[in-house]
Amino acid sequence: MHSPSAKTDRELSLAADEYVWDDAGSPEAHRYLVGPVFAALKSAGVGKVLDLGCGNGAIAAHLVASGYDVSGCDHSASGIEYARARAPGAMLFRHDVSEPLPPEHLGRYDAVVSTEVVEHLPLPRRLMVNARAALRPGGIFVATTPYHGYLKNLALALTNKFDDHWHPLRDYGHVKFFSRRTLTSLFEETGFSDVHYATAGRIPLLACSMVVYGTKPR
Repeated sequence: MHSPSAKTDRELSLAADEYVWDDAGSPEAHRYLVGPVFAALKSAGVGKVLDLGCGNGAIAAHLVASGYDVSGCDHSASGIEYARARAPGAMLFRHDVSEPLPPEHLGRYDAVVSTEVVEHLPLPRRLMVNARAALRPGGIFVATTPYHGYLKNLALALTNKFDDHWHPLRDYGHVKFFSRRTLTSLFEETGFSDVHYATAGRIPLLACSMVVYGTKPR
């Protein structure tokens, strides 16, 4: 149950027991993330996909519609409720992505995707370890997160947009801020090889997000 003072994410999610979803719509970020995420999956020729931190099912629904065999999990009960309605062809379950996956999901997937999740986690390596554990040897993990770099952060400072961009008052908001170097290092440190990097949204130096994927060694 949610705290009586809980509000939706758009109203700052004050004192919520989880990241609160109040609709089944696609987050704005998916406008520029769907293309590169699906390009990575297509290039790897995958079939069975786990959406790790599936939220309200926006990406899971795209995956199902594209013919993938989809499972997904999220800690948010409100998110899973919307996800089940939006992606009825997916096998969805409630689970904290920072905790070890149930045994039946280990070593089963050709690909794991995690869109705009890792920045919300105080212990981001746990997401990486879970993704690796879910993959078959040779499988790929595709993660996206907001891009941070010198020129973008300078632009945010000059336009006084840090609060609008980081949402510091939101419960379960962003707590990690990655650059290309730190995100690719996270992949390499946790055992992924052949790491690929791309930006999404706007020009690269002012990009909205990064899309990084790596392979679990055979």
